[in-house]
Amino acid sequence: MTQVENSMNEVLIKLGLVPFFSQQLTDFSVVEKRLGRVVSVQRSVVSVACTDQKRNVGLTVNLQQADALQRPTVGDWVILDETGSRVEQVLARKSLFKRIGSGSTTQFQPVAANIDLVFIVTSCNDEFNASRLERYLALCSEAGAVPVIVLTKIDLTDDAGSYIAQARSVQSGVAVEGVNAFDQSTLDGLKGWIEANATIALVGSSGVGKSTLLNALAEEALAATGAIREDDKKGRHTTTHRELYSLPSGGLIIDVPGMRELRIADVDEALGHVFGDIEQYAPECQFSDCRHMKEPGCAVLAAIEDGQLDRRRLDSYHKLMRESVLATSSLAEKRAKDRDFGKMVKGAKRFKEQAGRSDDV
Repeated sequence: MTQVENSMNEVLIKLGLVPFFSQQLTDFSVVEKRLGRVVSVQRSVVSVACTDQKRNVGLTVNLQQADALQRPTVGDWVILDETGSRVEQVLARKSLFKRIGSGSTTQFQPVAANIDLVFIVTSCNDEFNASRLERYLALCSEAGAVPVIVLTKIDLTDDAGSYIAQARSVQSGVAVEGVNAFDQSTLDGLKGWIEANATIALVGSSGVGKSTLLNALAEEALAATGAIREDDKKGRHTTTHRELYSLPSGGLIIDVPGMRELRIADVDEALGHVFGDIEQYAPECQFSDCRHMKEPGCAVLAAIEDGQLDRRRLDSYHKLMRESVLATSSLAEKRAKDRDFGKMVKGAKRFKEQAGRSDDV
């Protein structure tokens, strides 16, 4: 056992500190008060749980100016500066759930770091949407976390079996758990996924019961709850920010506000996992570059005609592929412009320095 592992106390272990993170430490003295895990981020204030207390801290200038993905997000392990008032370093992550930010932005937005599982929550009513589940599954696969689809409100439908079957059809082998958050006996299957050191991200649309589910798993009121509006089936935003909670029985959950926009980029490989049923037919197509649109000899289209594949699945596959390609291209273009701008700034600085030296001669 290493010196740093000997130094770890029960608080850090319960926060999910495992060798992947402890092995990154070169200064063992930081463990006592300067090492912590980000439990929430609200604007410029980062809340970090350390061994002795929870601290609200800022960021060093370098982190303030860093790219969004390099700044600390909920679930990150960080090292504070010697004053304990600012985050100085973000440890390397083992996973990161991210999406393209909402609106017109073309930047990635980190959602939750260092997660082991993602509970993708949807409900057994009109809110259920298979295509949206496929988006979540693609992001989950890209993040490197295990997905579990959680169907809430099974007590409010006479056809829970149909919803479960639809949920299982969105990815081969995906785990599906049906729950009634007000009945503890229905949560046993879901609790079986929560190991002592596991960190879980709780994602889904507003009003599907994420906060109610969190409270049920914790067996206490940790988060405010709301409901889906009956007129349009859209949820109310009861969770206003991402926050990491420790469960009394072990394990940690990050409650994520409902995301109306779930934009993707750079997930081509992940889509291959989600749409494995389509990908398995692709090698049989007449043309190696078949897009499965109208090409002759397309094995995917033939499988749809034979009833082996669902047309909705192919339409969703095409839509997500197009979106991923366009967004990835936009990201690459922005990175190129940022590099060019950086070079221009450096060139201007060098010119100014050289001009200054010439004036001194």
